[in-house]
Amino acid sequence: MNIVDISRPLLTTLEYPGDPETKLDSVKSISRGDDCNLSAVYACVHTGTHSDAPSHFLDGGLNIDEVDLNKYIGKCTVIEVPPGVITGEYVDRFFPKSCERLLIKGDSQSFFMESAAYEALDSGLCLIGTDADSIGKSGNQLKPHKAFLQNGVAILENLDLSGVEPGDYYLIALPVKMGAIEGAPVRAVLIDDYILWNRIK
Repeated sequence: MNIVDISRPLLTTLEYPGDPETKLDSVKSISRGDDCNLSAVYACVHTGTHSDAPSHFLDGGLNIDEVDLNKYIGKCTVIEVPPGVITGEYVDRFFPKSCERLLIKGDSQSFFMESAAYEALDSGLCLIGTDADSIGKSGNQLKPHKAFLQNGVAILENLDLSGVEPGDYYLIALPVKMGAIEGAPVRAVLIDDYILWNRIK
């Protein structure tokens, strides 16, 4: 089984502008005479590779411990798009017409307009992912997020797709069970030799 790690490291990935700074605290250290190494981390749950729960943008929406995990595991397609704004017209012309899980490779610089989000829903999506730090551009976050989340589409952000070619894969990208909050870090991987999905009916 060939596993491709598409996660960014929590401790070294730049925070979204305005989010809290990630901090690592070495609580215990063998080199300092302690009996073990023990660390504590303070970080925004939307730093690094992560999933947005519906409650991130929807009042009364599901929290990350309530989301349907089936959406984060299964066949997926990676497509490459040019950096910039993704419009509804672009989605209609170039996106797959039928796809449950779609990952966007756009050099971390491609963002959905609201019209593009609604157009993409027609393909039957249950999950959308991006290598950008957000699916929406700064100043236009609310509408594309709400378009996906209120229609039951799981969101993955800040993926590392730099070493991934466009094509079909098997995705495993489970969010950490943080509790009743609006998001969580994710360890996302692609399997590119199809071993798993060929056994699943």
